[in-house]
Amino acid sequence: MKLVLASASATRRRLLAEAGVDAEARPAPIDERVLEAPLLRAGATPRDIAVALASAKALATSEAVPGALVIGADQTLDLDGEGMTKPSDTDAARQQLLRLSGRSHKLHSAVACARDGTILWQHVESPTLTMRKLAPEDIARYLAAVGEDALSSVGAYQLEGRGIRLFERIDGDFFAILGLPLLPLLAFLRSQKVVE
Repeated sequence: MKLVLASASATRRRLLAEAGVDAEARPAPIDERVLEAPLLRAGATPRDIAVALASAKALATSEAVPGALVIGADQTLDLDGEGMTKPSDTDAARQQLLRLSGRSHKLHSAVACARDGTILWQHVESPTLTMRKLAPEDIARYLAAVGEDALSSVGAYQLEGRGIRLFERIDGDFFAILGLPLLPLLAFLRSQKVVE
C-alpha cells in the first residue's frame, strides 16, 4: 500500500525514514492560517486546532492520491491556553522567546491518517516543556547562532539542536516534541499491515 506524508517538514520525513518507514512526501494543498481562523473565532483550543489541521492535511492529500494511506500532522504551542504560530521574522522570534522564558508550555502534536477522503485514525500528545529564565542577551546570542532556523518552528526553537540549551525540564515523548507522535503512529501502521 502506498504511504504518503502530507507534510513539507524535513524533521517528520527524517523521523519516518530513520524508523524504516517509506513514505512519499507530498505537502497538503491547504492554507493552515485560513483553516485556523474560523476555529480561533469559535474558541477552539490550541489542542483542537492541532487535531483539526492534522486531519485537514490528511484528508486533502488523501483525496488527491486515491488508494494511498496518508499521514497528516500538525503541532501547536500552547502557552496558558494561548496558541503561538511560527515566528514571521527574527523580532517575532525574539518576542516569543521572551514570553516563553522561565515558563512552561505545551506542544500539542497531532497525527491523523486518512484514505480516500476518510479519517481512519487520529492521535494527539501534549508534552510539557519548561524553558529556563533567559536574559535578553541570551536570546540574542541564541538567535544569532541559529539564524533563519528560528523561523522554521513554533516557539523559535528546535529541541534536537541548539534549542535544547534553552530548557530546564521536559516532560513527554521526544518524538511528539519533534512534531510526530511516532510510537502510536507505528502501532497504527502495523495494524494496517503497512509496517511490520
